[in-house]
This record gives sequence, C-alpha cells and structure tokens, in this order.
Amino acid sequence: MASPRQIKLGMFLRPAGHHIAAWRHPESQADAGWNFSRYMELAQTAERGLFDMLFLADTSGVPTDDMENARHLAYVAWIEPFTTMAALATATKRIGLVCTSSTSFETPFGIARKFASLDLVSRGRAGWNLITSANPLEWRNFGAEPQGAPAKRYARAREFAGVVEGLWDSWDDDAFLVDRKSGVFFDPEKLHALDHKGEHFQVRGPLNVSRSPQGRPVLVQAGASDEGRSLAAETADVIFAAAPTLEVGREFYADVKARVARCGRNPDHVLIMPGFQVMLGSSEQEARDRFEFLQNLIPDALGVRHLSTYIGVELSGYPVDGPLPDLPLTNLNVSRTEMLFKLARRENLTIRQLYQRIAGGRGHFQTFGTAKQVADMMEEWTMAGAADGFNYMAPLFPGQLEEFIAGVIPELQRRGLYRTRYEADTLRGNLGLPRPASRHTHSPVAATA
Repeated sequence: MASPRQIKLGMFLRPAGHHIAAWRHPESQADAGWNFSRYMELAQTAERGLFDMLFLADTSGVPTDDMENARHLAYVAWIEPFTTMAALATATKRIGLVCTSSTSFETPFGIARKFASLDLVSRGRAGWNLITSANPLEWRNFGAEPQGAPAKRYARAREFAGVVEGLWDSWDDDAFLVDRKSGVFFDPEKLHALDHKGEHFQVRGPLNVSRSPQGRPVLVQAGASDEGRSLAAETADVIFAAAPTLEVGREFYADVKARVARCGRNPDHVLIMPGFQVMLGSSEQEARDRFEFLQNLIPDALGVRHLSTYIGVELSGYPVDGPLPDLPLTNLNVSRTEMLFKLARRENLTIRQLYQRIAGGRGHFQTFGTAKQVADMMEEWTMAGAADGFNYMAPLFPGQLEEFIAGVIPELQRRGLYRTRYEADTLRGNLGLPRPASRHTHSPVAATA
C-alpha cells in the first residue's frame, strides 16, 4: 500500500499571537515584537515539533494618521525579519527560515545577495517570501507613490524574480577550485554574468555569493489574485494561500496546480500551504470559550481599524452594528478584499461581526476543538486536494503552539501523516522538493537537496 501523504507545516511567527488582541491576554508575550529571546524560544519549540519552516511576514508602514484608533495596535514595532532569521540560523539546526521582502522596495541584486547569504549561514535552510506592496503607508517611507494596478506590480515582480533566480545561478557548484599549489581560486568558465536588460531592471551580475547549498533558496509566494496565481505558478516552490473554506481551498489548489502544469513545471514540485488558525482546548466548547475570551478583548476602534486596513477603505464613520456598506474596491490587497466582501454578503455580517471573523485569522481558515478534531480537519483538507500542508497561525503564543505540538503532532504521527524526524538538512530536502538545476547546462545537479 502507498504511504499516506505527508503533511508539511510552516509556523507563522507573529509577536504575541495572530489574534489582534493577543497582547492583552494575561498569558501572552506582549513584548515579543522587540524581545529576540521570545522569537528564539518559539523557533526552538517549532523545531522540536518538527515543523518544516518558520515564516515571518513584514510591512514597512505604521498607521500614524489615526493615532486615536492605531494606539490599540500591537503589530506596529518588531525586529526586521531578515535580521531575525539570520540570528535564528545560529539558534536552530533543521527548521527552514522564510521571510518577506517586497519587490516594490528592494533591488534584485540586493535580494539575491541577502538570501543566498542566509542560505550559506543556515547551511541550506533559507526561503524568500516574494510580495508586492500597494499600501500608501509603506510607499511614503520610500519617497514614492504606489505602483498602481496589480498587473503593473506583478509585471515588475515577475521580472524581479527572474533576475534573482538568474543571479542565484552565477556560480556553478564546482566553480571554486581553491588550488593552493597553482594559485587558481576559481574556474572562470564556471562563473556566469547575467547581463539582464529588461523593462524594469538592468543587472549585469554576477552575484558575489557562491551557489546556494540547496541550489537556490526556496521561493514562497502568497498572491491570490489572478496575477498572483500566475506569478506563483511560474516561480514559486511554496504557495501560502488564504482559503476560508474547504471549497475555496479546493478551487485554489486545482486552479494553481493546473497553471503550474501549463507553465511546464511539475505540480508535485509546487506545494500549496493554506494559512490556518487553530484554537485548541480539551473540548470544542473550551476551545471556543478561549477564543471568545480573546474576542472580548477587542476594542471597537481596534476592530474597525483592522478591518479598514484590510479592505483599504475607512469604516470608522459607519455604524459598527450595521452592514458593510457598498464600497468600490481599491488596488490594496484586491483578492483579500473581494473575499471579505463576499463573506459579509453571504452571511449578512455586520461590521463588528466581520472584524471579529478576521480578528484571529485575517481571512484564513479558522477551526476550534480538540487535537483529534484539528487533525481530522488537516487530514480532510489534504486528502480532498485542498492542501499539501499548512501555515500554522497560533492565535496566542506560546501556549497554543505548545498545545499544538503536544496534541496535534502526535495525532498526525499516529496516522502516518507527519514525520517523526527530519529527513534532510536543507529546507528543500525536508519539503521533498528537488534541487533546481542551474540554467547553465554543465553545472552538476543533485537529485534532491
């Protein structure tokens, strides 16, 4: 009999927890945003749980235009993610290290150099989460205006990703001879200048960092719009999806896997990992009671601010117990905005009910229950063709992560759905992804990382 599919797991780090009021909980780590020891403890706990990777998101703006409401936000100050991952590389051994950098504000050479270096420092565990940015709060910190329509941002991102991957192939695996006797350090025939000239970038190369231990760092992408799905199908190794229901998850999975195949890539080599927020308890009722405790800690001003940020429209002037008004879509987070509007219309939700719905998972799937119930859900999604794994979003750190590892992980292991030890030393190896070939034909290629 064939072995059951092995579920892959990312652990989405966020100070205090993913619920917007987590910092107010008496058991939270309210200082986690600037206390590196908290990150280190969470990373080591996740590694003990045999997670495939840590995942750190990022943004470059603080909502200072509305201090009266913004003062309730905790996610306004944190250690820059790349710095955090570089430090965590020395505090962990096997877990992958994935963080966000935006194609809107960075340069391809800079991104290629940083993540290739992180891959060397971590001995093959680095991953880049590619995003585009439309939020004016971020753009004003870079002296520019937002790039406009999603198609324009993604056109730049597509070229950006191609340049980065080209730079990662600058050196062949065996380019460095280090021959003391002859005095030859490297073979010039195994060094390749990219000489890229495109619509958005001109980058000659080569990169002054040796080839990655895993061929190239893992590329993660999270776009859910049509442009985002196409970019992910063309470039990504892992896709972080937002799927609030099993049906939405299955549609996304089938669509993107089909796009991957049309791009001439193997769909099995692109992993789709929806975000999911879990509140555990000894019973489903206890789990729901725990979550309701967090919900009751949300000031209306914070909830409305949070929802306004996600849909790109100010809602503070509308009755909080009234319906979501008919509003035009903006260029900010289009796919997530459409999903929230459809949810509000389908379930006839008020503004308060909608902000409560996204307070923990921000539009990702939410579930409540015992370890067995959560394992049942994960198995169902995986076997139904909705996920290859999940990006776990604890509503409250550290307690919920510890309960997940103590309860859900052993349950998955008993079913043969989850590893009992790390299979490899690299992120690609543990994800079961092949080591990518260099675009230069004579570069030797290993079967797996």
